[in-house]
Amino acid sequence: MTPPVRILLCDDHAVVRAGLLALLGGEPDIEVVGEAGSGEEAVALAARLGPDVVLMDLQLGPGIDGVEATRRIAAAGTGHVLVLTTYDTDADITRAIEAGATGYLLKAERPEELFAAIRAAAQGRTTLSPPVASRVMARMRSPRPTLTERERDILGQLSQGLGNRDIARALFISEATVKTHLGRIYEKLGVDTRAGAVAVAKEQRLLP
Repeated sequence: MTPPVRILLCDDHAVVRAGLLALLGGEPDIEVVGEAGSGEEAVALAARLGPDVVLMDLQLGPGIDGVEATRRIAAAGTGHVLVLTTYDTDADITRAIEAGATGYLLKAERPEELFAAIRAAAQGRTTLSPPVASRVMARMRSPRPTLTERERDILGQLSQGLGNRDIARALFISEATVKTHLGRIYEKLGVDTRAGAVAVAKEQRLLP
């Protein structure tokens, strides 16, 4: 008899974890072996329990987020990470996949889709929700955005974790000018956060 797929749940909402626990409890070939309410706890439990699949939310409140937890778990080889979230922006998808997520599923999917994705993830196979797959394909087909030399300079500083003031000092421009360039960069890359801009820039090899 094939052993059940061992699952570790990571979501900062206890009610969501309870719902998933009840849902997965009806599948004889799936066993929840642990629950985590934070990214740090998920990393520690994955190392201790060695689950087949970690169901990972992206937004986890204080501490490291789901992407960083995914990166650490993937790097340690302590479980395949299947992202289960409500967020489907290009930046979120890119960051999660780059961090090593095996699959990316939206919470709006039907239970049957979740079960199938869990079984696929346990075997190391990739599963993407249809809307996510569409965004990934559209991103791959779209031409790389054209950035000015100054925008590339600012992206380079951004990737080093510098704030607007430090970027302004490094490039001998005003903070207001930095903010203006950042707005244009966000628009061109289709993101709305600094982390998202860096993730997409790395994906598309736009960094200087």
